[in-house]
Amino acid sequence: MSSNQLLELEDVKVHFPIYGGVLRHQVATVKAVDGVSLDIRQGETVGLVGESGSGKTTVGRAVCNLHRAMTPDVHLGGSIRYHDKDAGPVNVNGISRKAMLPYRSEISMIFQDPFSSLNPRNTVLQIVEGPLKIHNPEMSKADRAAFVGELLERVGLQAKYAERYPHEFSGGQRQRIGIARSLATRPRLIVADEPVSALDVSVQAQVINLMSELQAEFDLTYLFIAHDLSIVYHIADKIAVMYLGSLVEYGTAEQVYKTPKHPYSKALISAVPRPDPGKTRAERTILQGDIPSPMAKPSGCGFRTRCPIARKECADFDPPAVDTGDGQLVACPYWDEA
Repeated sequence: MSSNQLLELEDVKVHFPIYGGVLRHQVATVKAVDGVSLDIRQGETVGLVGESGSGKTTVGRAVCNLHRAMTPDVHLGGSIRYHDKDAGPVNVNGISRKAMLPYRSEISMIFQDPFSSLNPRNTVLQIVEGPLKIHNPEMSKADRAAFVGELLERVGLQAKYAERYPHEFSGGQRQRIGIARSLATRPRLIVADEPVSALDVSVQAQVINLMSELQAEFDLTYLFIAHDLSIVYHIADKIAVMYLGSLVEYGTAEQVYKTPKHPYSKALISAVPRPDPGKTRAERTILQGDIPSPMAKPSGCGFRTRCPIARKECADFDPPAVDTGDGQLVACPYWDEA
């Protein structure tokens, strides 16, 4: 294991119970995440991509240990080992709020929707200084205000905006406020949950470039969640592709984007728009049907019901990830025939 390892996910599971009936008994289970394993090193960006409903956001919230607070009876499995500078590897998967507090300042999150993730009743100053009040209680009010002003300037806003309210800003500006808030405690790891999906295309590039600059300046590590592979390729060092709660491919950004091996990854790549209409492109792969419900996952390989190379035996076993020979992991025994 590398000495600069920061986060290790091993066989992570997040299952939500579904209740029904007069007596409110459990009638089903949503296997939102069903055995995800990956690692993130200090200073790198790992992109997590997939369709809506694939479990990307659920993985991000598991890393931040948010599920117990949202759904107390959620079933969490596997381990999420965060490598603290002082305590060493600590499994933060599902630990109590009190036990998580020392690491909460080091693992931050940027939320997808800049319209709903900011409290409309609070000023920008109150929003950004919130984490400081919890993790730096000895900091004076004047010092907090000055620090918030510096953060706003660093993310491309003016310090005087600290007295305004969220409704006075555009979507891109609100997301910059969210980024400033995520930086308030000087975290080592930031989970970015589709931070640009709600923004105009012209603003997306500005926010992505800002995040890259901040990463270099503050030695940040990103778990970057998105459904747009072209955006992830621009910022990520590694890419993990999810489908129906499981990883189907994992490798460097160049490997996954330029030479995808799994049939699902190939379909995602073929759907990426090409900006030059004059260039020829490979034939687009059109997947049949919709992604199955995580409450009724197909037996065996979860992708087999839409896979163009599926075989009868794909229903008999859940394929493990295999190394294609260059460190690229693919959860398909027939990847070389795709």
